[in-house]
Amino acid sequence: MLERLQKVISQAGVASRRESEKIIQQGRVTVNGKVVTEMGTKVIPGKDRIMVDGKPIAGEKLVYILLYKPKGILTTLKDPQDRKTVASLVSDITQRIYPVGRLDYNTEGLLLLTNDGALTHALIHPSKKIDKTYIAKVAGRPSQEKLDLLRVGIQLEDGMTAPAVINMIDFDRERNMTSLQITIHEGKNRQIRRMFEAIGSDVKQLKRVQFAFLTLEGLRRGSYRHLLPQEVEALQNLNK
Repeated sequence: MLERLQKVISQAGVASRRESEKIIQQGRVTVNGKVVTEMGTKVIPGKDRIMVDGKPIAGEKLVYILLYKPKGILTTLKDPQDRKTVASLVSDITQRIYPVGRLDYNTEGLLLLTNDGALTHALIHPSKKIDKTYIAKVAGRPSQEKLDLLRVGIQLEDGMTAPAVINMIDFDRERNMTSLQITIHEGKNRQIRRMFEAIGSDVKQLKRVQFAFLTLEGLRRGSYRHLLPQEVEALQNLNK
């Protein structure tokens, strides 16, 4: 049943009806991720995702999902070209949840999804410097001198990267491929792939295996689990 937005906000205990109208006019309210300032807007309580100042209004259960994203899946909820997205992997979640950052189409691994806008913003903000660890398989065997360039930071078209922690795992002579563990705290678009391109190496496979203290332990490709309450609390504590 459709209800006026200001009525739903008021009934959630955020503010009086009149104050809720002011909050809407000030651009502080989003519905399904879009800022709404029009008074006549109607929503479906319990279905539409309503947030005030980045926080869900009362009545919407906060959900925190850890997904093992497979390769060949888009980190978005909708695709104009009708390609498969991460939304299809969490279709049984009734709340509208959003990815925390991105993994590119050909990258697999750990992806968080939630409807907690405040936590999402905090986790992806550059100032928090939250570590993200990947396993990369690159063609050939990059020299230590070239890897050292990544360890101190390298110039990309959108700026210098912060120093990366890089450890060699092994070298497959038969396939002429090196496996490396890389930890960064930035989130530039296709950053690791571009870092290796900058030193003349081609990343053949890339997998995110850790975000902060969270890992993929116990998950198969395409599966997910809900974060434990203590895990959510620990993520929140990272931002204090």
